[in-house]
Amino acid sequence: MRSDRQIKPVILHTSIGRDFGKPIMYKVCLYLVVILLMTLLMQACSDSGVTPTPVEGLLEETKSHRKGLLRVAVQPIVQTDPAFISSDPEVLVANHIYDYLVDVSTENTIVPRLATAWEISEDGLIYEFTLAEDVRFHDGSPFSSDDVVWTFNRLRDEALGSATVDLYSNIVEIKGAEPNLVTFVLAEPNPFFLYDLSDNHALVIKSGTVEFGTAFNGTGSFKVEAYSPEDRLEMVANEDYFLQDQPNLAGLEFIFFNDQTAQVEALRSGQVDLVMAISTDQFISLDGEPGLILLQVPTNGFDLVRLRSDRAPGDDPRVMQALKQATDRDAIFDLVLQGYGEIGRESPIGPLYSQYYTEETPLPERDVNAARDLLTAAGYPDGLELTLHTPDTGNRPDLAVVLKEQWAEAGVEVDVVVEPESVYYGENGWLEVDLGITGWGSRPYPQFYLDVMLTCDAKWNESHFCDQEFDQLVAIAGTTMDETERIEAYNEIQRILIERGPVMIPYFFAQLGAISDEYKGFQMKAFPGRSDLRPVTFSGE
Repeated sequence: MRSDRQIKPVILHTSIGRDFGKPIMYKVCLYLVVILLMTLLMQACSDSGVTPTPVEGLLEETKSHRKGLLRVAVQPIVQTDPAFISSDPEVLVANHIYDYLVDVSTENTIVPRLATAWEISEDGLIYEFTLAEDVRFHDGSPFSSDDVVWTFNRLRDEALGSATVDLYSNIVEIKGAEPNLVTFVLAEPNPFFLYDLSDNHALVIKSGTVEFGTAFNGTGSFKVEAYSPEDRLEMVANEDYFLQDQPNLAGLEFIFFNDQTAQVEALRSGQVDLVMAISTDQFISLDGEPGLILLQVPTNGFDLVRLRSDRAPGDDPRVMQALKQATDRDAIFDLVLQGYGEIGRESPIGPLYSQYYTEETPLPERDVNAARDLLTAAGYPDGLELTLHTPDTGNRPDLAVVLKEQWAEAGVEVDVVVEPESVYYGENGWLEVDLGITGWGSRPYPQFYLDVMLTCDAKWNESHFCDQEFDQLVAIAGTTMDETERIEAYNEIQRILIERGPVMIPYFFAQLGAISDEYKGFQMKAFPGRSDLRPVTFSGE
């Protein structure tokens, strides 16, 4: 795609001296008038700080500052409706077609996006947002508070079936009394509400939108130019974007690869410019590669190993305890992450949340004999056969192989099934299988994980865990305005998950990637899909 256009020169013809039938004084006056007009026009340009070149004459040519096409290697996307996106590529694509009301910075702070300012009532129940002006959707229609109201009412509509229904169940009312003002009224205080409004799915869409797979009608910094579900998605810069200094690139191209090795090889050969969320092995293989900048970001992202607790064999808690006793976390950290990250403690409240993280409750040390005894007590004296499902992204296939080897020593035979990410997270996938490894991206606060993946009625409760004491603690942590009370609740939550939770979090991974050194200004976020490509500039030829 080229950002330069061929512009035909404009030639002004004068016929002075050819009008023989007119008096000579008339010709002279006409000539002087033309000269005067040209002089005044050039003076006006000079007064405005613009000096026209001799070639331009009366024509001032404007050119966009945008240049460069950033080619990003990603897994194929499946969901195009923002309410249902889940994978990194889906979030990354949507993040540049649409806009969030508020966003999260690389430092995990809330920053403006479509909302330029906000006020919160003293009781923490009313949030009023001032919206950016002169914002338009890609189809040219104006953006207003009606679109914000419609978007969030849709996201909390039970009929939609999105995970955000639970996330926004505390909202009593959303009002857009004026085009540039929108108000959220809550039933109970929520200290993390601004973060909830920046949830991956909370991209503002045009009121009444029904078609997401072809229209792609957002307010975002790039417009979809072409989309082939099997191949790629191409975007061009939105020249009418409400932030006039962004984007800096002329276009984006998301090229689909089913295989992570192929992504990295495409980067190495110059076929693509950016790869994110790659495995440790792939990252290390790029060390010293000319023309590349390696990217590494500490995160609270983790790979969750979970066993369904609502049916055999996981309905007996001793089975999951046996798997935990058969697991060597130090070996996993060395073999799978090779030192990039932190060892996990069965809870999504990781060390990145330093004020909430605790190591008070000890983890069980690896004891293969104790694991065998637990399996025998649970009714499996001859061992157990399990199928372990995992997506083919990140370090998850490596983790699956290491677990297979470690658990075999305790009499657990594992058949590893590696699936494309789009298949694993599709229908009859991760939420249905008995034993699986799910990659959870980093979030700016821990309450999100508890609300959407671990409470009894959580939309993404893939382990089907249900514990009343646990749910009460989650409710306290998510509503109290007393920070001491919240810390105590989070400490108890971590204890419960270690002692009787059906989930295992062996590590928190660092986010790894690489980008061509011809691109400047890119900051990869802990959740790669939320990385902002708007400030990126192209410095190559």
